[in-house]
Amino acid sequence: MKRLAVTIALSAFASLAWANNCPNEVKAIDAALPKAKLDAKQAAEVKKLRDQGEQLHKSGKHSESMAALGKAKGILGIK
Repeated sequence: MKRLAVTIALSAFASLAWANNCPNEVKAIDAALPKAKLDAKQAAEVKKLRDQGEQLHKSGKHSESMAALGKAKGILGIK
């Protein structure tokens, strides 16, 4: 029973941490985009994924937001 309570508490904490990281990911993308050496198609895709991630975050869909933002960061070549 104790393990279950700990697992639930850790899951809740991780979800909150995940949700609060979306804005940091958006900021990292915004900082890297002007310096990135991307073609027009790649830059457009990064902007689209960044905007999608921001909207998903605002909608409370944090795992989907982080997935979109992760794809954008991947195109930019940042961690």
